[in-house]
Amino acid sequence: MATPSSQDAIAEPVWLQEWQSEWPVLAETEAAFLRQQWPAFFNRRIAHFGSTAIPGMPAKPIIDLLVEVNDLTEIRDQAAPLMAKQGYQLFWQPKIKGEQDIGYLWFIKRNEQGQRSHHLHMLTPDSAHWRKLDFCHYMQQHPVEAARYAALKRQAATEFPHDRLAYNNVKADFIAAVMQQLGNNNAE
Repeated sequence: MATPSSQDAIAEPVWLQEWQSEWPVLAETEAAFLRQQWPAFFNRRIAHFGSTAIPGMPAKPIIDLLVEVNDLTEIRDQAAPLMAKQGYQLFWQPKIKGEQDIGYLWFIKRNEQGQRSHHLHMLTPDSAHWRKLDFCHYMQQHPVEAARYAALKRQAATEFPHDRLAYNNVKADFIAAVMQQLGNNNAE
């Protein structure tokens, strides 16, 4: 099977499943695999987040992990070639367009059918992206808000089944409002 490009990855269909109790187990299994397979790179915090980490939340059946690493360049240049042999596809964005300094780095892992099974988001300890856990925890603790978010996700998946960017954009305002509320609550 040919390796999909980033454009192919963006064009993949959006489809949701009802929450599955095995998703947290799959996250733990993947974290253990990373630590065992490449301990030099993955010996810090690994956290399950996103909709598959929120009981009852419909989700794309893709396990999202935030993975703490020492250095993004080290992961891109040293870990990624090793991980590619195990089927992990590297994606990264520069801090500034056209430059080589990494702003964000992640991997897609696929199952035997070629479907996404995992997204591994590589973060340094000081990354602002760790706040994604705050949203996840809020949804876990506030079922009424989680139900509103679930309805929005279902609507977005119905309206944009072949446009991942549009699907994500529909969710963005809801997420931003929750994060704003959490920021205000943390300041009190």
